Amino acid sequence: MGFIVEGDESGDVVLEPPPNFSMVEEGIFRSGFPRPCNFAFLQTLNLRSIIYLCPEPYPEENLEFLRSHNIRLFQFGIEGKTEPSLASLKDAIRGALKILIDVRNHPVLIHCKRGKHRTGCLVGCLRKLQNWCLSSVFEEYQHFAGMKSRSADLRFIEKFDIVCLRQCLHSIIYQYQGYGSKKRRLLYGEECTETPNNFDLNEESAHNINGRNSQFSLMV
Repeated sequence: MGFIVEGDESGDVVLEPPPNFSMVEEGIFRSGFPRPCNFAFLQTLNLRSIIYLCPEPYPEENLEFLRSHNIRLFQFGIEGKTEPSLASLKDAIRGALKILIDVRNHPVLIHCKRGKHRTGCLVGCLRKLQNWCLSSVFEEYQHFAGMKSRSADLRFIEKFDIVCLRQCLHSIIYQYQGYGSKKRRLLYGEECTETPNNFDLNEESAHNINGRNSQFSLMV
């Protein structure tokens, strides 16, 4: 599947998205591993960051694309063929979530090899932060995993502890760029008096330290 756009004198340009590509939220995308034929499409997303969930080194041709477009790469090496240890998987997903919900890194693309299991686990845990009901989280995971849905992934998402991440982030508000009443934001608002020492803040991402809602949610 591809998108045809008007090109220069040489003719139309076909923009081909990576496999399993989809928008998660405004400024957040997911897919399988991008190939060179997908680079023109990725360029239209104006990415700032890529979250890569595989342990293998990133191909040089992909790195060259990132360098040429000033895109940051965040790698969290989660094994795909063998089931990783629960502790290492939790650490990787928790670290990736901190990158994912920081809008300084948006627009961001999440990908593993097929865009199914590892990517599905990360998106599923994000949905728990957004207070999605578990049945909807599972339905989204299974939509992308298809016949290769893994019960171990679903158990991991169900048991993933988001409280520790909320405690780390406290009541930081991450503001999406938008217009008027359609501006969107990732919001967490549990009142607290201290800013966590282990999380880097700046004026762009920490717009408000004392929110009022009780959990993360994507809101209009």
